[in-house]
Amino acid sequence: MPETPAPPVSARVLAVERLLRVEADGAFVARLGAARRGAGRVDAETARAASDYVAGVTRQKRWLDFLLGHYVRGGLGALDLELLQTLRVGAYDLVVRGTAPHAAVNEAVETARALLHRGAGGLANAVLRALARALRDGALPEPSTGDLADDLAVRHSHPTWMVRRWLAAWGEEATARFLASNNEPPRFALRATGRAQPDGPQPDGPGGVDALAERLTSLGAEPERSRWLDDFVTVGRLQPVLRAGLLAEGACAVQDEAAGLVVRVLDPQPGEAVLDGAAAPGGKAVYAAQRMAAGGAIPGGAGRLVALDVSEAKTALVAEAARAQGVADLVETVTADLTTWTPPRPFDRVLLDAPCSGTGVLAKRADLRWNRSPEDLRELAALQDRLLDAAARAVRPGGLLVYSTCSVEAEENDDRVGAFLARHADFSLEPVGALVPEPIRDGDVYRALPHVHGTDGAFAARLRRAG
Repeated sequence: MPETPAPPVSARVLAVERLLRVEADGAFVARLGAARRGAGRVDAETARAASDYVAGVTRQKRWLDFLLGHYVRGGLGALDLELLQTLRVGAYDLVVRGTAPHAAVNEAVETARALLHRGAGGLANAVLRALARALRDGALPEPSTGDLADDLAVRHSHPTWMVRRWLAAWGEEATARFLASNNEPPRFALRATGRAQPDGPQPDGPGGVDALAERLTSLGAEPERSRWLDDFVTVGRLQPVLRAGLLAEGACAVQDEAAGLVVRVLDPQPGEAVLDGAAAPGGKAVYAAQRMAAGGAIPGGAGRLVALDVSEAKTALVAEAARAQGVADLVETVTADLTTWTPPRPFDRVLLDAPCSGTGVLAKRADLRWNRSPEDLRELAALQDRLLDAAARAVRPGGLLVYSTCSVEAEENDDRVGAFLARHADFSLEPVGALVPEPIRDGDVYRALPHVHGTDGAFAARLRRAG
């Protein structure tokens, strides 16, 4: 007798199970798969919907808990973890997604019953109906501690210590805009590789961007041309791109415009020896190699890009990306620690895209805001100094060192450049000039801010060694 197929699993049940993994195991939101503890079918659409819930609830967790805390007797700490996550998903449905109250409440009740028991469903019903009434009446609770940093942090769901720093650096208005931008659904940037059609690189538009945009339009991806880079487009959803296999075939690469502009700051030239000293997962290294090739670099000739990283698994990712995007002949991968590696020769240009706090990418890394501490900044600054000193040793006289991060913190950006120049009298700060568009320059350096430029946050400085 054939087995009865398992019933489908709802996206909300799957989301609750994944959220439990995030909190219990410290799982990265972006890496959670569809595996689950119980029986039940999980199709691709359900898995995607669950991922959206997980990312959204993780971003908004502090704000959701503040709201729910007004309607749960005894406080949230007394709840079963499954019920707490169910209530967060329900509150997210109501307050952030704008799901119709009857649907949001009913789904939460069914989720609580599926994961716990009927009594849990009753509690979910009471709490979320009270929240729905407050929302309808325009009477949602607002944080009002009298501490601006704490109130903004609760309302925009960030750690208070982060908000306090940004208030000191930028003031209230800019900080509030930055916080809001971190909670908006991100758009994804795609870099054209010139391989958007089966017969190879296309002459239309820089890097074949016209062919890529046409193909994305045919897939319903609704691409928009980048404001900052002539070989990039942005899309609201990656699913059509993934389903069509465009990444696998090398037609495009997922890379934020802010990261692409770092490569423009590096400005690699044909025939040069270039080092990417912290290359994984390879986006900047491959883009740099493509810029060299487009300018006339000859595969196997003098032009060469060395992509170095400490992890063999990560350098394998770089090599795979180089093959997929047609520049394997220009990219040499090396597995080594930059701080102890002996360069085989001096390099014309060296890129150090340093490990950092990632505060410029909080919109895409939903869990990152909860996994950082002030101590991390101090430890990262010390590491960045060591890596900068090591990278400097690889630069030829007259050559260029580009230091970059995806952080918005002065301690990881301007302060590190200043400290480096104080240690290395043979280097000087060179203006980025017209290598990046004027609105995204900040004096002599490149600085992208999500709430200003609509990209990830990023920083880059050009450090020229005396000849």
